[in-house]
Amino acid sequence: MKKVHVAILGGSGYTAVELIKILLRHPHVHIEAITSRQEGSPAVSELHPSLKGRIEVKLEPLDAGRLVERGVQCAFGCLPHGVSMETMPDLLARGIRVVDLSADYRLRDPNVYAQWYGESHHDLPNLARAVYGLPEIYGDDIPNAQLLANPGCYPQTAILGLAPLVAGRHIDLKSIVVDSKSGVSGGGRTPKLAFHFPECNESIVAYGIGNHRHTPEIEQALGDIAGSPVEVIFTPHLVPMDRGISTSIYATPTRSFTEAQLNELYREYYRNAPFVRICDKPPATKDTAHTNFLDLHLRVVRGRIVVLAAEDNLIRGASGVAVQNFNRMFGFDERTALL
Repeated sequence: MKKVHVAILGGSGYTAVELIKILLRHPHVHIEAITSRQEGSPAVSELHPSLKGRIEVKLEPLDAGRLVERGVQCAFGCLPHGVSMETMPDLLARGIRVVDLSADYRLRDPNVYAQWYGESHHDLPNLARAVYGLPEIYGDDIPNAQLLANPGCYPQTAILGLAPLVAGRHIDLKSIVVDSKSGVSGGGRTPKLAFHFPECNESIVAYGIGNHRHTPEIEQALGDIAGSPVEVIFTPHLVPMDRGISTSIYATPTRSFTEAQLNELYREYYRNAPFVRICDKPPATKDTAHTNFLDLHLRVVRGRIVVLAAEDNLIRGASGVAVQNFNRMFGFDERTALL
């Protein structure tokens, strides 16, 4: 069976190790290279002991020319924001398709990127052709994508939680509130004071209030779905657990709904979406842990709509949906290696 040769760029982080685990069980993938700026070219299992005995590839410096020579057809970018846009042009110019897990290609307007990320975008040609990789919304555009901008973890819960409502203009598009809680792994593997055990254990704290970088990403996708501008108040919180996101969404309907009608609307909208589950009770993060599922639950409270969403921030929020996108790009069943 012919396999797609892939490279993983930036092999030291949490998303990279989750991606490697998924790709190791993918019947159509061969991991050709894992790159890193780590000194000494250690084996990837030295950085991630859970991989010992499963893959003994050594980390190597990124060399686009050598990747082409070795037959790499697709690169998964697990690089920091700002680094990706300096790295991807060379790969794309050499014909390597890219699934980029950073935020560098998610926002179509470079001025919006500069406003929210504090630096100018340095790869405008590729930004213009990047496809936003949320399969349930942009699925038809993904198969032909050369550059796929993997969506953020928080935005997926908000976008998929609201898509059926904004698509039918069933809610006020200017008064949406999105309240999210994420496990500590969402902050990445690089040590930071806020994620130090004594700082975050037994504590919940809000951050990025009114200025979190995922806000324009949420509004951009919802605006596409609605066909007009959408405004959200997005407030994330750090909670003392390893992984998972729980999001509560509050919206004002433009007409009255029963919960049965909401469930029917959502089940119909996501009838061909294998990784979106409409649940009969509020979803728990443990029910989505280590899976690519995004669970939704719907309520009507005093005439307002409440949508509850849960996902694993490292799988559905990053590496799992990256493989779902890869499957669509290369013509495989999108569920491959994810169920």
